[in-house]
Amino acid sequence: MLKIFNALGTHRRAILFLSDFILWNISYYLSYGINKDNLFLSGDVSPFLWGLLIENICFITVFLMFRLYDKLWRYADIEDFFLAGIASLSANLAFMVITMVIGIFLPHFNMGTRVYISFSLMSAFFVLMFRIVYRLNKILERRNLSQKAKKRLLIIGAGEGALSLLSELAKTPGNEYNPVCIVDDNKEKIHRRIAGVEVVGTTYEIPEICEENGIEVIIFTISQISVTDKKRILDACTKTHIEVKIIPNIYNLMTTGENITSSIRQVEVDDLLGREPVVFDTEKYGKYIIGQTVLVTGGGGSIGSELCRQIANLKPRHLIILDIYENNAYEIQQELIRKHGSDLSFEVQIASVRDKKKLEHIFKTQNIDVVFHAAAHKHVPLMETNPEEAVKNNVFGTLKLVETADKYNVKNFVQISTDKAVNPTSVMGASKRICEMIIQMMGRRSKTNFVAVRFGNVLGSNGSVIPLFKEQIRSGGPVTVTHPDIIRYFMTIPEAVSLVLTAGSIADGGEIFILDMGEPVKIRVLAENLIRLSGFKPYEDIKIEYTGLRPGEKLFEELLLNEEGITKTDNKKIYIGKPIEFSDEEFFRHLKHLYYAAMRNDKDEVEKVIAEIVPTYHHEINGTESLPENIEENPDE
Repeated sequence: MLKIFNALGTHRRAILFLSDFILWNISYYLSYGINKDNLFLSGDVSPFLWGLLIENICFITVFLMFRLYDKLWRYADIEDFFLAGIASLSANLAFMVITMVIGIFLPHFNMGTRVYISFSLMSAFFVLMFRIVYRLNKILERRNLSQKAKKRLLIIGAGEGALSLLSELAKTPGNEYNPVCIVDDNKEKIHRRIAGVEVVGTTYEIPEICEENGIEVIIFTISQISVTDKKRILDACTKTHIEVKIIPNIYNLMTTGENITSSIRQVEVDDLLGREPVVFDTEKYGKYIIGQTVLVTGGGGSIGSELCRQIANLKPRHLIILDIYENNAYEIQQELIRKHGSDLSFEVQIASVRDKKKLEHIFKTQNIDVVFHAAAHKHVPLMETNPEEAVKNNVFGTLKLVETADKYNVKNFVQISTDKAVNPTSVMGASKRICEMIIQMMGRRSKTNFVAVRFGNVLGSNGSVIPLFKEQIRSGGPVTVTHPDIIRYFMTIPEAVSLVLTAGSIADGGEIFILDMGEPVKIRVLAENLIRLSGFKPYEDIKIEYTGLRPGEKLFEELLLNEEGITKTDNKKIYIGKPIEFSDEEFFRHLKHLYYAAMRNDKDEVEKVIAEIVPTYHHEINGTESLPENIEENPDE
């Protein structure tokens, strides 16, 4: 009896239990009366009532055992209805067995085969139909609610993603979408329905379908699709000026247990690039990391932290994350702890690559095998006004690090470079070109494999223009672009890091590896498409303002110097630039002058010496003063 009272503990459960109680008793009465040809039960009241008591005990017990009143029937699926049918038949079986056993001793208790069969069918039918009607009523209620003040939704793809999305929307009355129609390129699905929503056409008809149906939001649900087709469909969506969103891979959502509606995201720039993603071949290129001690400088930054993530997956003996900014270092530390726990041996060192004594201590005590040098000042306009800091950190931080790596016999050293090092127009780019020269020089002198890897913009990195565009769109504009013709290469951070790791595995020493960044993209077009896919019209709803090139900024970036040729590698995404010849002695002399100028914070002198070291540096030189002689080296450096 306690279970019964628990079942009646809530209003919803009480109604459902009472409904079942009435339905199975009506079923028993009709089955008994019709099959006995005695609806008024004249002369049969006593056996009928005893049977009624047994029948109720059986049904109540079985239904509670099957926990039918713990379910939310407004969200019931086919498995729940199947379970209800099995419960009803089980209760009937228990009733039949009990009454037949009693009938051996009391013959009038034996109901007869016709009563058992008709009662089984009738009670199961009534119990299931009540639940089906209840479920349909809730669906209709939600559908009526969803049609009021909700965004009219077009779904791209009539597969599992669409079905899961529609199911989730049906279960969430408070969602903001009203599914109106679906498009799919499988013509056999056209004019068919998924969860009551019709497939009305193909993706080639998206603009027309959106206009005809008053669509306000588009959701892309196809996970298994070629990059070319995905870009074609998204390009068609941009013509509608309607907000477009994407559901990530459905299988991944199932394995992570995430809610589908909460995982719907905005279209990202990499969705628009239209090229196959780069994937790191662990078996072929990852062996030089496995079981080694690896140091990542700038390990808390956008590139450095992704290096740490991918290196952690390769099972190094020990990972050292070095960064001067403790907040970023803490974030990647906590992420790796959450993901790998005690399976990953790693530590965080808060230090600057300019601190030679700290570097000496780390290398002396850790027996480091591989170094990835991602620490650098990278902000172009800021380095234009602080050239001495770019030199102190980028140039001499790198020099101190490579000298220490050479001294302690590191096997591989990978320098993260940039396309801005090619024919540089900025101090930052020129400083990174000098870093490449340091790598080439050390590659000729050292047993360590010193290499540099050069690539362009990465999506989502610190200082990237894409997060700025998104924030400006959310704020209602304007979106600021420096120049209508400015062009950039783009690659995702995981892709760039995968190629960096690959390049490290094929290094012989002294190479400058150049990553294939795909086709360059006009920033103006990128901004226009992001505005359109956010549901706005560029230049009307969201203005685009051109602010002019910033100090040191170029219209387009180059990945090769004019003097360089390229050599193919086994990996079609990686090339090797031909080294440029220069005198080590002259280079050292210039470095010494550059060091003194930077330590004196002489901006003009710094820029002059940079131009002497990097002949391809095209920058206005403001200082002409000769370098002073006999300057003592800063004892702290």
